[in-house]
Amino acid sequence: MKLRTLLAAALAISFCLLATSCTKQAEARREGCKIKVGIVFDIGGKNDRSFNAAAWEGVKRAENDLSVCLYDVEPGNPTSIEPAMRAFAEKNFDLIIGVGFAQGPIMQKVAADYPNIKFAIVDGVIFEEDGKTPMKNVASLVFREHEGSFLVGMIAASKSKTGILGFVGGMDIPLIHKFETGYEEGARSVNPNIKVIDNYVGVTDGAWNNPGKGKELSLAQIEKGADVIFTAAGNSGLGAFDAVEQYGKDEKGQARKFVIGVDSNQNMVKPGFVLTSMVKRVDNAVYDVVKEVLEGKFQGGFHSFGLEKDGVAYAMDENNKGIIPDDVVLKVEEAKKKIVAGEIKVTDAMAK
Repeated sequence: MKLRTLLAAALAISFCLLATSCTKQAEARREGCKIKVGIVFDIGGKNDRSFNAAAWEGVKRAENDLSVCLYDVEPGNPTSIEPAMRAFAEKNFDLIIGVGFAQGPIMQKVAADYPNIKFAIVDGVIFEEDGKTPMKNVASLVFREHEGSFLVGMIAASKSKTGILGFVGGMDIPLIHKFETGYEEGARSVNPNIKVIDNYVGVTDGAWNNPGKGKELSLAQIEKGADVIFTAAGNSGLGAFDAVEQYGKDEKGQARKFVIGVDSNQNMVKPGFVLTSMVKRVDNAVYDVVKEVLEGKFQGGFHSFGLEKDGVAYAMDENNKGIIPDDVVLKVEEAKKKIVAGEIKVTDAMAK
């Protein structure tokens, strides 16, 4: 009994240290909320202007629209993730969200220990111990990144003058291979002879948070002829933005090299140098699962988001409106319809 009391105390202390705020002022703002939601980011942090930022946007929107008490944790290292989740669970939160596939094994353990707490994981799938049955108290939010990547691959090949494209991935894992494979297939649908140079930042969690390495790889690809680089590397991908900017603009005022953003709309990060962004509507997926908990409609298991639900898309706005020709947009939109209809089959590298 004493051990349990000490554990509860330790978890409470951990919660206060890790959550966004434990001040009286913050608690006052949370009075009257209908549910408590905790979100644990990956080590890239919520301000990575990419994957985590999209999840943050979704929960913040839920906080504003749905009378939600929101707490967040930005773990400085992977070992901080499990204590944060357990602290939220011990506080009897209504929903605990984990951002990133790497949190899967951790969430599986924590969710099993707290079967009455609802969980959601972005980019992961949580099973029972049999490895086949989806865990009932976990919503697995997954995306068909290969579909959106096909479309930006078409745009990249249409824009390229050299016939050489680049791809910079973060951690060398099957999930990121989905981006790369879709990108290559889309590019080759436009130019069968296109060449794609691919590199990965690393094989550990640190691969998501190393923009210096991202820039180094991008510059090396440009030296080999790549004039459009698609990055799926979290915070590391921002290095690719710096790399293309380094080459400046031509006499007509157009960038000599382009980058394609990922997850969030990154067109505004380096306006004029960003051809488009392969957007994953992580914000909508996260918002929806919070709303489902609030309305008593939560369902565990798979929640898949593809082109038909605008779960993935390519970004068009004032920042890239004049960069992509109208005829290219028309071809991409036609391809989108065919993918949704099943007339174009894009390879899912994780399903191999």
